[in-house]
Amino acid sequence: MNHTPQTPQTEAEHATEQLETARTTARRRRRWPLVAGVAATALVAGGAVGYADARKTITLDVDGRATTLTTFAGSVGGVLEDEGIDVDRRDVVAPSASSPLESGAEIVVRTAKELTLDIDGEQAETWVAAADTHEALTLLDGRGSEVRIVASRSADRAALPLPVDGDDPVAVVADGETEVVEDAGAGIGTVLDAAEITIDEDDRVHVTDVATAGAGDEAADAAVALVVQRVVTEEVATEKPVEHEHETRTDDDRYSDLEPEVAQEGKDGVRTIVERVTTVDGVEESREKVSDEVTTEPVTEIVVKGTKERPAPKPAPSSSSSSSSSSSASSSSGSSSGRTYSGSNRDIGRQMAAARGWTGSQWTCLESLWTKESGWNHRAENPSSGAYGIPQALPGSKMGSAGSDWATNPATQIEWGLGYIAGRYGTPCGAWSHSQANNWY
Repeated sequence: MNHTPQTPQTEAEHATEQLETARTTARRRRRWPLVAGVAATALVAGGAVGYADARKTITLDVDGRATTLTTFAGSVGGVLEDEGIDVDRRDVVAPSASSPLESGAEIVVRTAKELTLDIDGEQAETWVAAADTHEALTLLDGRGSEVRIVASRSADRAALPLPVDGDDPVAVVADGETEVVEDAGAGIGTVLDAAEITIDEDDRVHVTDVATAGAGDEAADAAVALVVQRVVTEEVATEKPVEHEHETRTDDDRYSDLEPEVAQEGKDGVRTIVERVTTVDGVEESREKVSDEVTTEPVTEIVVKGTKERPAPKPAPSSSSSSSSSSSASSSSGSSSGRTYSGSNRDIGRQMAAARGWTGSQWTCLESLWTKESGWNHRAENPSSGAYGIPQALPGSKMGSAGSDWATNPATQIEWGLGYIAGRYGTPCGAWSHSQANNWY
């Protein structure tokens, strides 16, 4: 036997104890009485006594199968040789092969099998000489508080190199229920079929005592339990937010006294963690990380802050000012104080923007902005919102601050619109940028 040496027992003492246990178990398991003897016919005087002394009736139990034999062998080893039984060094023979043989003797042979054991949660391969799992668990008693014999698996089948229990019923524990199988002298597959239990390739199967298995009261007559554990392995995804960053940019064309403008809304990203989770009978046993990656990138919030200093307001023109000075700043009525604008609405807009210094790129932004809003039509009206005129003032009456003719005079509308852009965005490009981002300004 490949057992761990016992303390203070010697290895020899432990082996002797194991042999005696096997013999005791064999006596308990034998299902038929021993044959007391066979009467020999006297052949001749003087020869009958020697023949009767040499002939013996014994019981031979090989892995739980007991047979009554008549033999002339003088030792246990002689019987084994006559019966063609080869004994390996791991096998158990009781009494030993060298023991003399007497009539009525019982010989027990247990063939060693390599079993996978789970002892208090630790698995190991061990050779055990036993007739069935019941006997094996008896021999292994004392190895640990919880001893399980683990079945090997192949697809949807489970197997052990020895029967479950040759004498007693077996409790089959699966899916929270206990089913008792009376005839458990066959292999695991037959017992599971009798209990109408099916297994898949991930399920675990083992044999243990009924107390460790937690079998119900209906298993009172059973000594061992065949336990099926349902194993489910699946990948579980968990999402966690990834905080977005904040960025502030400067704009040299935007007045510094204006509130910072959000050019791009920030948005958190998503980090996805995938784990392989294994549960046994619904209880989580292990969790292994499969992947951890950002599946949605966060969007940085961008805020634009102006750096341009606003110029000091120009002094109001006096009544004696020349026409040229009067034309440098329009009156609140939208009139040009003697200066007139000619050409299309777009031409008037270019002239009035230039008077504010908005040429080049600033004019390009203004032209794009009001082309989008109204097409430079001073009578354009939004039927949904009521916005009116070239700058699409909402309501249009706001433009009355630039002149009473706001409804019909493009110059009045443009004067008001330029003032609105200067006060809210600083420059036409500031207004155009906001319009592109938000579809309004």
